[in-house]
Amino acid sequence: MKLRYFFLALALAVVTVVSIAGFRGDHFTKPPFEIFPDMNYQDKVKDQQPSAFFADGNSARAPIPGTVAEEMPAANDYWATGKWDDTHWGDGIPVHDAVDGGRPLQVDAADMARGRERYTISCEVCHGAAGDGKGITSKYGLNGAASYHTDRLRQETDGELFDTITNGHGQMFGYGYNITIDDRWRIVMYIRALQLSQNASVADATPDEQAQLQKTAKPAPPAPAPAAPATPAPAKPPGTASNSTNKSSVSHSSQPVIYLTQQTMKGWVDLGEF
Repeated sequence: MKLRYFFLALALAVVTVVSIAGFRGDHFTKPPFEIFPDMNYQDKVKDQQPSAFFADGNSARAPIPGTVAEEMPAANDYWATGKWDDTHWGDGIPVHDAVDGGRPLQVDAADMARGRERYTISCEVCHGAAGDGKGITSKYGLNGAASYHTDRLRQETDGELFDTITNGHGQMFGYGYNITIDDRWRIVMYIRALQLSQNASVADATPDEQAQLQKTAKPAPPAPAPAAPATPAPAKPPGTASNSTNKSSVSHSSQPVIYLTQQTMKGWVDLGEF
């Protein structure tokens, strides 16, 4: 008796399972009966299909006025791409006034500070605080980050640096998806400041700064005292060998050393200590 109830319950369970999921995905002449459609037939707008929801009957909406397709060139091509045209990289920072409540793009202390902030967040981990390619990743085997202090990158145009930040280069992936165009240019500005900070000369300082450097220069070490006249060695008997060699010492006068600090760079803000 109990066994009959068991088989009856088993048959009921099999029918239930087959009814719910057993034939899902098979081809039928009529739509299958679905207990849980899982939003397969939700109301939505489909591409190139008419829609009674809109008054004009079109499901596709016209672009917002002023919309530019991704493949179309921007109005200011150099600002957006770093190129004058298809074959020439541009040089210089494309400064502009504030637009739509944003902030202006200028070569000044505020934008330099913003460039340093963005560089610290996105670039320093690989390229290092000084731009020498010795970021924290170099301690974990990733040694391919470029140093900005090579002749090649010092001579590279601003447009090329901007393009590298946007689209990446080699193992570096692009940051165009999460760094705004203006902030990419601010990073370029800060990279130029890093390059100058590690390759500057006294001539790069203003006359007032050079005068200040002269005041703070370390004093030259005192010149060595003149050597006392050599005392003639006593005469030795003929035939004795000499076990000493005459040596002459030459003193070099030391010139004052001028130390160029990062605060002396014209047009740049203090970069801090590295």
